[in-house]
Amino acid sequence: MSTTTATSTPAPATPPISSAPTLTSYGGQDSNSLTPTQQRTRSAMFKALPLTVFAAFIGAWYFMSSWGLQHLFHKPQFLLPPPHKVINESITNVQVRKQLVSATVLSIRVAFIGLVIAIVLGIGLAIFMSQAKWIERSLFPYLVALQAIPILAFVPLLAVFFGFNFKARVIVCVIISLFPIVSNTLFGLLSAEPGAHDLFTLRKASRWTRLVKLQLPAALPATFAGLRIAAGLSVIGSVVGDTFFRQGKPGIGILIDNFRSRLQNEAMYGAVIIAALVGIIVFVFFTWVSEKTIGHWYESTR
Repeated sequence: MSTTTATSTPAPATPPISSAPTLTSYGGQDSNSLTPTQQRTRSAMFKALPLTVFAAFIGAWYFMSSWGLQHLFHKPQFLLPPPHKVINESITNVQVRKQLVSATVLSIRVAFIGLVIAIVLGIGLAIFMSQAKWIERSLFPYLVALQAIPILAFVPLLAVFFGFNFKARVIVCVIISLFPIVSNTLFGLLSAEPGAHDLFTLRKASRWTRLVKLQLPAALPATFAGLRIAAGLSVIGSVVGDTFFRQGKPGIGILIDNFRSRLQNEAMYGAVIIAALVGIIVFVFFTWVSEKTIGHWYESTR
């Protein structure tokens, strides 16, 4: 009886394991792989881009004030003075500059106080709503309604209850700034990792420990995003409230309306630019605070 010997076929060669792909920054090439020269070039380009857009904006402004406003929109040229006239009649003009500085200080005070109150109320409401689903469903529709109603609709009501004073302007800032803080903070509190929640449950952590050591740190990126939005809105609320509560010391809103009624267009545009600069400075400040607070452990996709 013959026996057959089984011939074993050689196993296919295992392909070499490729190295893990290099994580790249949003938009393409990994910044760590760039040479120092390339990094300096990229940094210079990022700094030059905003300046290029600003130069294009100034050029478009000159074009519209000298030719485009009259020939394209058939409006008189004095309605849009060129940038150098705006600077001469608002920044370098001593009398107008004193008015602008005084009004800006008042508007910043209103926006700052309103924003602080909105931060305390917003984060407190978000924490309260995060503790139970029924609390969130009970309160959130009214916060949405508060955000949806135009702020101008609140002006007569605030005037009836609080008058036309500093307090009414602060309340306008609180109303317009509250919702982004509540919404973003609540989203962050509820977006903590389920696995981390399970770990805290296994350790029999208290509700307070779970909130302080898990939910609040997880909510910080979203909270700071809400603060940046609310900071700009508080400046808007300060200008809007100042425009309609016309009694008392004038802020930027009253100055803008006064300059408009007197046909001081150069000073009016200067006041608008200062209001925009205040909003940008507040936004940049909260961005800087966010980077200093969570930048060492949180990194976005960009």
